Amino acid sequence: MNIENLEAFIYVIHLGSFNRAAEALFLSQPSVTARIQALERELDCRLFDRVGKQTVLSEEGKRFLPYAQQIIQTYQKGKQHVQQNRRLTGELRIGCTVSVANYIVPELLPQFKAKYPQLRFRFITGVTDELADKVLNREVDIGLVRNVAHPGLNSVKFFEDPIRLHVYAGHPFIGNKELSIEAIGDQPLVFFECGSLDWQRIHRIFESLRQPPNVEIQTDNSEMAKKLVMQRAGICFLPTVCVRREVAEGKLFAVDFPETADISMQTNIVTQQGEHEEIVQYLQQFGRELFSPVFPAKIRREGRY
Repeated sequence: MNIENLEAFIYVIHLGSFNRAAEALFLSQPSVTARIQALERELDCRLFDRVGKQTVLSEEGKRFLPYAQQIIQTYQKGKQHVQQNRRLTGELRIGCTVSVANYIVPELLPQFKAKYPQLRFRFITGVTDELADKVLNREVDIGLVRNVAHPGLNSVKFFEDPIRLHVYAGHPFIGNKELSIEAIGDQPLVFFECGSLDWQRIHRIFESLRQPPNVEIQTDNSEMAKKLVMQRAGICFLPTVCVRREVAEGKLFAVDFPETADISMQTNIVTQQGEHEEIVQYLQQFGRELFSPVFPAKIRREGRY
């Protein structure tokens, strides 16, 4: 049974059309159709039915799907196991967002190098969609990006970064147990927004306030935003990971509200299916430890991120 035909079958199901599957596999639409037809001849059944203008799984296709997925997963795991030793030597290419490059890599890399001394590392920064494409095209081996889903990629959580309001030292919000989120409307606000869907939840909170926030400065640069807060230009909602050092040193203070308690930004590890599993597991462990009390202690002790 041809693995490429099975792969085309699964891509069509996950992406909902032959055209989208062709784009993801870098094939023409007729090539994807030919692969599906070859698989149908081999199985002696129809895997898809036409319903109006839509293509839907047939009953035979539904029964075959879990077996196709299992075959692909088994193949990918076997391929990864055979090539594991080769992949843990030479150069590892990691694509990451700017925030990961600024705030995670300097903490991660020394431990990474100690764990895998035989590896060389190349880091490429970019936005999530671009980096996901680079993983698909094998231009990078691992992507550290916003939450992304694609049938050709394995995507697992790296870490979840709470978004919290941060204020400067001496601000009246610090230690105020009676504080309501409505008080934000009386303060000059520096608004950092990275374009992630998570920030839409902050916007919705603003819309629920009786008095709209006084947004005096807007920026897409987290470094600029936090430095403006330290200069007392305003207060700001910021991802926790970008202010860990300043919070540990008492230069910035987090203020929590029930309305913002569960707002966070998720960063994922993306790879080709079945590849680099050992390194993915190592990164997941690092991500689980990232917001533990040990990290702020290290920041204070070592004077670095």
